[in-house]
Amino acid sequence: MRTDFDPRGMDPHAFYKLLTAVVVPRPIAWVSTLTADGVSANLAPHSFFTVACTAPPIVQFTSVGRKDTLLNVEATGEFVANFAPEWMFEQINETGTNFPHGMDEFEAVGVEREASLRVKPPRVAGSPVALECRLHSTLCLGNSTVVFGEVLHAAVSDEVLVDGHPEVTRLRPLSRLGKNEWGLTEGIRELARIPFGEWEKKHEQ
Repeated sequence: MRTDFDPRGMDPHAFYKLLTAVVVPRPIAWVSTLTADGVSANLAPHSFFTVACTAPPIVQFTSVGRKDTLLNVEATGEFVANFAPEWMFEQINETGTNFPHGMDEFEAVGVEREASLRVKPPRVAGSPVALECRLHSTLCLGNSTVVFGEVLHAAVSDEVLVDGHPEVTRLRPLSRLGKNEWGLTEGIRELARIPFGEWEKKHEQ
């Protein structure tokens, strides 16, 4: 048995809650931006986030509605996608508060900032990874805008590197689930992809 849900016959917010409960876990881009005048910084979590392209390296996040992050990116053409680690869980959640327009979330929540290398928006000092991005393009879809950013520079903390590569057990990524649920890094499994030649031999036996 299955229960059927028809988005055309449902309240959009109700179907949004369904989507965010089944498209899980979702990585979080903790996006930092600057206002057009460069006076105030904005910091907000966006859980519709992924890699869009590898050459050139482009990441994407979606703004549902026209929030400060989107307005700042459109005005300045720059943003930083900061990694969201478990140990900054409460601060990440707090920066999702609907603060008044122009209010500096770094200052309001008490998040330490550091200067970026290639863009003007600051990085989150306590985040283990910062992807400094230049706006590539945006795509409007209904009530949302997909933001594509070309990664100009990646700054990774030495503390999360093993043999020069980020180690997930040290990164401790935080993810979004449904409702007010958040995902933690537990029960990791490793399994390499099998080349077709090996798969074929295995299944001939």
